[in-house]
Amino acid sequence: MMERETSFTLGFLILIILNLAATRVEPLHIRWKVLLMKMEELLAFGIPLPMLEDVRLMVETGIDAYRFSISWSRLLPNGRGPVNPKGLQYYNNLINQLIINGIQAHVTLHNFDLPQALEDEYEGWVSRDIIGDFTYYADVCFREFGDRVLYWTTVNEPNVFALGGYDKGNAPPNRCSPPFCATNSTRGNSTFEPYLVLHHILLAHSSVVRLYKTNYMDQQGGFVGISVYTLAYTPQTNLEQDKVATQRARDFFIGWIVEPLIHGDYPISMKRNAGARIPTFTSIESKQVKGSYDFIGIIHYTNVNVTDNSGALNIKLRDYTQDMAANIIYREDMFSNDEYSVTPWGLQEELDIFKLLYGNPPIFILENGQRTASNSSLEDVSRVKYLHGYIGAVLHALRNGSNVKGYFAWSFMDVFELLDGYRSSYGLYYVDHNDPELKRYPKLSAKWYKRFLMGIELDNDPSITA
Repeated sequence: MMERETSFTLGFLILIILNLAATRVEPLHIRWKVLLMKMEELLAFGIPLPMLEDVRLMVETGIDAYRFSISWSRLLPNGRGPVNPKGLQYYNNLINQLIINGIQAHVTLHNFDLPQALEDEYEGWVSRDIIGDFTYYADVCFREFGDRVLYWTTVNEPNVFALGGYDKGNAPPNRCSPPFCATNSTRGNSTFEPYLVLHHILLAHSSVVRLYKTNYMDQQGGFVGISVYTLAYTPQTNLEQDKVATQRARDFFIGWIVEPLIHGDYPISMKRNAGARIPTFTSIESKQVKGSYDFIGIIHYTNVNVTDNSGALNIKLRDYTQDMAANIIYREDMFSNDEYSVTPWGLQEELDIFKLLYGNPPIFILENGQRTASNSSLEDVSRVKYLHGYIGAVLHALRNGSNVKGYFAWSFMDVFELLDGYRSSYGLYYVDHNDPELKRYPKLSAKWYKRFLMGIELDNDPSITA
């Protein structure tokens, strides 16, 4: 269980929240030497050098847990049926290298990646057929990797996936209908598909949880959860209608996922405003969805302000945004590489809300990090300040009784981002895309994070005060 001591300094937070006390690993310098000694042997077995180099960087940085997604398409190209042996080998190699080096694997099963065969056959998540196929895919993953993987996230940020993919059309599979599209699309229906898709996600998620509890829990002893993209919501004014709209916005974005998990049904405001366009759980489905989690993953980057827009409910043809009847005012352009404001009190507030409204469920912070332009300096002081502030907010929430089990900075290295590809970066390590070998370089934040993980006192760190 997690300690609740209040005497820990920020430098010791990671020792609490990674919750890895069950196994001890060799000291960092020994683990690194052993890994380097093994590289030549591992290359002989066909394990790619970039994978070994990246794991070496993780060991050098002191990381004890690594979160990654399995590609359904890579493992089961047709969505079901025969397993691709090359895909199976790749993930076995990665998981084995993590475990050998004392790094715990946290696996996400679906991250905006659906086999094209299922999209072509029955339009993917729009159809209830997806529930059985997703459960089949999860069964393969549990069977093949569950002896080494203890933490499973079924679907990554389904609220963003449903809205981006099926309302605005600016994320896979790019479905939407005019006048709601943010991109050109000739298929989809924005008025009801986001609700239908997320409904199927919850049913598929709960089916997978039931499968794990029935067939794998006793043998593997793992944990299954789902992640939620969160924003910290603040009324733009003290007017009562803005305060009500703020709660309604939270219902629509966060409660959309969390309330069925906690209570077995959608928020009242959603059912009232969306009406027949939001699906209804049968009594059996409600019982299956309710409580179908071992943890809830939180993805958090920034805060927003909210104003009332109740007039939108007078429009006959509405989508999710108009059903919400609230204007969301972002501090930064979400489709740019603008840096996020450092407002860590927002994350602490959200953790407090989960504690007070949702029964204090076990929580992992699965993504949290600073966005910068991809060509910015390796001296990423703003990222250091961001991480310092937000990790501190998690510590404060822990001291206030929040049931946080772990924290993952986004991201370990620069990666291809959903909204703007390589134009922005979140990584602790810079990836040189002009180098054929994609060489990695540590940023200031990587050096700071390493010292943090080692428990070195950081209060007077010049990289924070610079």
